[in-house]
This record gives sequence, C-alpha cells and structure tokens, in this order.
Amino acid sequence: MDKFRMMFQFLQSNQESFMNGICGIMALASAQMYSAFEFSCPCMPEYNYTYGIGLLFIPPIWFFLLGFVLNNNVSVLAEEWRRPTGRRTKDPTILRYMFCSITQRSLIAPAVWVSVTLMDGKSFLCAFSINLDLDRFGNYSILKGMSEAEKIRLLAKIPCKDLFEHQEIRVAASRYIKCISQACGWIFLLLMTFTAFLIRAIRPCFTQAAFLKTKYWSHYIDIERKMFDETCKEHAKSFAKVCIHQYFENISGEMQNLHHRHRDDSDEEDDEDKQRSDEEKLLGIRAQDDMNKVLWNWHTCKPALALRKEHMDDENNGKLNGNVNGVANGFVKGHTHDVEKKEWAVYYSKV
Repeated sequence: MDKFRMMFQFLQSNQESFMNGICGIMALASAQMYSAFEFSCPCMPEYNYTYGIGLLFIPPIWFFLLGFVLNNNVSVLAEEWRRPTGRRTKDPTILRYMFCSITQRSLIAPAVWVSVTLMDGKSFLCAFSINLDLDRFGNYSILKGMSEAEKIRLLAKIPCKDLFEHQEIRVAASRYIKCISQACGWIFLLLMTFTAFLIRAIRPCFTQAAFLKTKYWSHYIDIERKMFDETCKEHAKSFAKVCIHQYFENISGEMQNLHHRHRDDSDEEDDEDKQRSDEEKLLGIRAQDDMNKVLWNWHTCKPALALRKEHMDDENNGKLNGNVNGVANGFVKGHTHDVEKKEWAVYYSKV
C-alpha cells in the first residue's frame, strides 16, 4: 500500500506526466479493444454502410469524450471560463491554450483507433462492398440476368464468407478494398504526424513570447487551485479539531472536575502546542458564516495578480537604515540623537 500511495502522490505532483500516461493507456486500450472486438458485418445493403462507417467513427468519438472526462484540467478550464471577472481579468489566450492542450491529449486514442481500423480494412470492406465493379476482377457472368436490387444484395454479401458462394471473386474484391483502406490509413497517419510536427515545432518559433506567457499562466491557474484546495483541507481539519475539542470541554467539564487526574507538565505543553498550531491554521476564521463568505468571495472576486509588499516592512526597513546611519554619523535628518552611554571596565592581566 505504501508503494501505491507513493506512486499516487508522484502522479499528483507531476500532473503532466500523469496525463501523458493516461493518454498512452487509452491508446493501448483502444488497440486492445479493437483486437478483442468481434467484427460482424450484417451483409445487408441497408445496414452495411452504416455499420462500417459507424465502427470507424463512433468509438473514436467515445474515446475523445473519455479523454476530456479523465482530464482534470477540464474542470479548471470550465471554472476559469465561467467565473465572474471581479478583480482579475480573463485572458482568452490562456483559455485557448488550455483547451488546445486538453484536445491534443484527447485525440491520441481516437487516432490510434482510426489507424488500426483502416489498417485492418474490415469496416471499409463492409461499408463499400456494394460499390464494387466485379468486371475488374475477371470475366465473370454471375451478374448477368440479375436485377439492380439483386446485384446490390449479392455485393453486400462479399464481407461474409459463409454467404458468398464465389470465393475467388470474394478474395479479389476483399484484397482490393483492403488495399485502398490501408492506403487511407497511411495517409491518415502521415497527416496526423505532420500536423503534430507543425504544432510542436513551428508555433513556438513565431509566437515564443506569447506561448511562454500562456503556458506560465495556465500552470499558475492549475497550481493555484491545488494550493487553495490544500489550504481549505487544512483549515477544515483544524476547524474540526478545535470544534470537537471545545465540544468535549464544554460537555465533560464537570466530569473532569470530579475525576481530575494529575498530568505531567510535558504532556500539557504538548497539548498546548498542538492546540496553538491548530489555532494558527484557522487563520482567524472561526465561524461558518465567515468561511462561507470567504469561499463566496474567492469565487466571485478573486484577488488581482499583482503582488505588493507590506507598507510596514518598508517603513521598518527605512527606520532601521536611518537609525544605523544616525548612530554612525551622529545625527539623523539634521538632529542629534541621545545615544545611551555605557561605562566599560577593562581589566589587564600581567600573566
């Protein structure tokens, strides 16, 4: 359990690596699901095209939506998009960067499914078998004397081994359509790879400053949300401890007086230190209404992204520098200071 806990903490601290791992697992899962999937073409003119094209596009859509569901940044993006402006302005470029990052990771598993499906060619054969011209595969007279509806019904049976009688024609037609399907698969992989290359290599060359800015603030939004959640958890934990402690003190006050036992000073000091640490973690918020107000203000009016130093620190630093210079030079701002004189007794030893 400790190993799993350490692994989970590592993945939480390295969210980018965690999301890349999730995308890789989804890609492998898509390929494994296709290999375990039993392809059953209906071999009917009314349903072949729908079944083949549906198998090619519907599972990728499901994997794409699943990638959005498993990505934690989707909630961050939605919260940042829908929050009131307040004191902090919204930057559309940051929202676009976060959406593009989520979309890129979510497209990996669908791309793997489409590639594997096109390389296999079964769905392509099921969808387009009724469009074949059997005269290309030899001088066959099996279509002579058939009506148009009978021809389409016969061509729809090509994907099914048990229903199509002429195996030579079926093998030739299947190889022809699978060859076209594999060519489409390689073209799809080439386009996806080329697009990824353009996004990765060329975009930072033209907008490097804007890219770094959007990347920085998108990471800031994610880290700020995590730290706010951690602070709320620590405050809730301390709030519960103090509330329970006060409850038991109020309820069992008389019992403690009746059954008072001697306790060591060290134990009392430890309890006081723990209670003091819990009190400090409350940060001055000790009522439910106050906490609700803090949470509401955080949602409706987040603080501006402009850090400032405390005025007291500046004044203290100025006073400290002034006092040091005054002691060294004899005055501060033209006025002498009364320096406290001390008498020193010096003893000399003749040893």
